[in-house]
Amino acid sequence: MAILIDARSHVLVQGITGREGALHSARMRAAGTAVVAGTSPGKGGQTVEGVPVFDSVRAAVAETGAGVAVLFVPARFARDAMIEAADAGIGLVVCVTEGIPVRDMAEVTAHLARRGTVLVGPNGPGLITPGRCSAGIMPADVFLPGHTGLISRSGTLTYEVVYELTRAGLGQSTCVGMGGDPLHGLGFLECLELYEADAETEAVVLIGEIGGDDEERAAAFVRDHMTKPVVAYIAGFSAPPGKRMGHAGAIVEGSSGTAAEKKAALEAAGIPVAAAPADVVPLLRQRLEGRRTE
Repeated sequence: MAILIDARSHVLVQGITGREGALHSARMRAAGTAVVAGTSPGKGGQTVEGVPVFDSVRAAVAETGAGVAVLFVPARFARDAMIEAADAGIGLVVCVTEGIPVRDMAEVTAHLARRGTVLVGPNGPGLITPGRCSAGIMPADVFLPGHTGLISRSGTLTYEVVYELTRAGLGQSTCVGMGGDPLHGLGFLECLELYEADAETEAVVLIGEIGGDDEERAAAFVRDHMTKPVVAYIAGFSAPPGKRMGHAGAIVEGSSGTAAEKKAALEAAGIPVAAAPADVVPLLRQRLEGRRTE
C-alpha cells in the first residue's frame, strides 16, 4: 500500500466549512482521496460539495468509519482538534497549521503517543500516495505513481524535487512532509523504517534543512538499518547563525545544526548529497543502477 495512506484510506476534514478546509477538501477529492466526512462544531447536518458535516470527530467516525483526519483549523484551536481526533479513534492525524505554541505541541505529541495515533506535522504539507490518496495540501498534479519514497522538512522543496523526479519518469510511492517545527510527529527515522519495509518503495529521497539533528540521526539509521538506496538534499548552506530561516526549527545555534555538518554526516553514512534540487535525479539514477548491477 506504499506507506500510511492508500486508496482504502477514509479521510475526514476538521474545519471543512472554512475557506481552506473546503478548498483543500475539493483538491484532495480530485486527487482520488476518499473524503468521507468533515467536522465543524455547530454546523452538523450540512454538506460541503456532497461531503457530510458533523459537529464532532467522534460522530463522524461512528457514521463513516474515517481513519485519517486532516486539520484546517487556526493555531489556537489546533491542540484541541488533534486531541479530539485521537480520542475519537483516528489512527493518523495530519496537521498543516503553522504557529502552534511549542507547549501545545508538547501536550499533543504526548497525548497522541498514549493513544497510538500517528501525527504528520504540524507546519507541513501533509502526505500523498500519488493516484490513490492525498492528505494535506500537496499539489497532486506534480506527482507520479511509482517506487521512490520521499520524506522532507520543506514543503516547497518537496514540490521542486518531485517535479524533477516526475519529469524524469521516476514516480513516487508515498511522499511525506514532516513539517518544520521543533516539535513534530512522524520524522525521518519513522518514515525510513516504513520505507525499508514497504514492498512498493525501491529508493528514498531525504530532504533536510538547517537546525536540529534530525538529519544526523537519519544518517545513522540508514547506515545501520537500510538496504535500499537513499539520496539527500540539504537546504541552508548560506544561512547565518542565530537567524531562523523560514521554519521555526530551521535555525543554526552556535556550531550546531549547520548544513555542512548535516552533509558530512550523511555522506559519512554513504548517502550522496545533491548540490541542487535538480541534481537529485542523476544521483538517484546512479544509486538505482548500481544496485541493479550488484
